[in-house]
Amino acid sequence: MKLKGNFTDLCLHFTKNGNLIENLWQEIETRYSAKDRYYHDLFHLENMFMELESVKSLIEDFYTVSFSVFYHDIIYDASSKSNEEKSASCAAERLQKVGFPRALILKTENQILATKSHTKSDDPDTNYLLDADLSVLGKDSAIYFDYTRKIRKEYALYPDFLYKPGRKKVLKYFLELKSIFKTEHFRDKYEQQARRNIAAEIELL
Repeated sequence: MKLKGNFTDLCLHFTKNGNLIENLWQEIETRYSAKDRYYHDLFHLENMFMELESVKSLIEDFYTVSFSVFYHDIIYDASSKSNEEKSASCAAERLQKVGFPRALILKTENQILATKSHTKSDDPDTNYLLDADLSVLGKDSAIYFDYTRKIRKEYALYPDFLYKPGRKKVLKYFLELKSIFKTEHFRDKYEQQARRNIAAEIELL
């Protein structure tokens, strides 16, 4: 699996402990492959890396952004409001073992926390991470509505009368933003289609 190779290569810059790297990867694979994960899975990570590849030359610290991708949804519980905080803490603990520099661990934590509100950051790298995370919003409508079905399955514990108003609130929040995407690259690529997709979903809710 390409993701495993990416993670291994990333870690090898900071540690030569093969067992540690293998154990950390196993944890990532297990969590993102959990049976209640329909969208926030390994394919989501693959898609983010694919999107980031096209802007790699514009990213100042690709090591940090890459660790943020791997750990940003490592803790994902549809009934919890603190997934990002827990994921950031998990990342900090694991990256300390890898020997990732303390200042960069802090940066990784901040990037993961930024995925909670998706507001524009003063840090350009964080904005690329956020845009890659939301890139599905701007894909063609078939991919977008497949994504919405998967999200609904992740939130299956909530009946429609609770889910629909909550989902509508999130979607309207994005539409009210001056720009859903924070970077010129992703704005040019996905902004208009994302607004069409979101408006269409709101109509169906």
